[in-house]
Amino acid sequence: MIGNGDSPQEPPPQGALLLCYRLERAIDLIGRGTAWLCLFMVILVAFNVILRYAFRIGPVSLQELEWHLMSPVALIGMSYAMRHGDHVRVDIFYDRFSDKVREIIDLLAALTAVVISLVLIKLSFNFVYQAYWVGEGSPDPGGLPYRFLLRSFIPLGFALLSLQAMAQGIRSFVLLVGKR
Repeated sequence: MIGNGDSPQEPPPQGALLLCYRLERAIDLIGRGTAWLCLFMVILVAFNVILRYAFRIGPVSLQELEWHLMSPVALIGMSYAMRHGDHVRVDIFYDRFSDKVREIIDLLAALTAVVISLVLIKLSFNFVYQAYWVGEGSPDPGGLPYRFLLRSFIPLGFALLSLQAMAQGIRSFVLLVGKR
């Protein structure tokens, strides 16, 4: 990719590609930080299994915490996956297309992702606000409070996806215009 900064011999990005570079670096940083949650989740699940089968106890709060950690991992992970091309795409067709057709597909996919993300962000605000307003917590005794914190990852995750899609769209547009 042009100007992704992974190679030391590449010239520094300029203009629109500089914006892409900065957005993608932010997504990388946030994605790597979120990856640590996966390690914590594995340790938490192992701890819960040991408690349940060795000691016959299973705190509801720890079981709910497993699910609460899954939400940020999935919602933030989707922008990180898009950044690294690990998102869903029909590669058996995509790989056979010319570079120009691929850039057009990437541009259209990016625009679609931005629009869908913005709609979901708008729709999720009331969902988060309602959980905050009523002080929603777990319906189970001993469960976790403050469910609005968990729900707030919906607009956050789609905002990050929108930023990554914008970076991808800008990059695709620059590549398209440059291949005239």
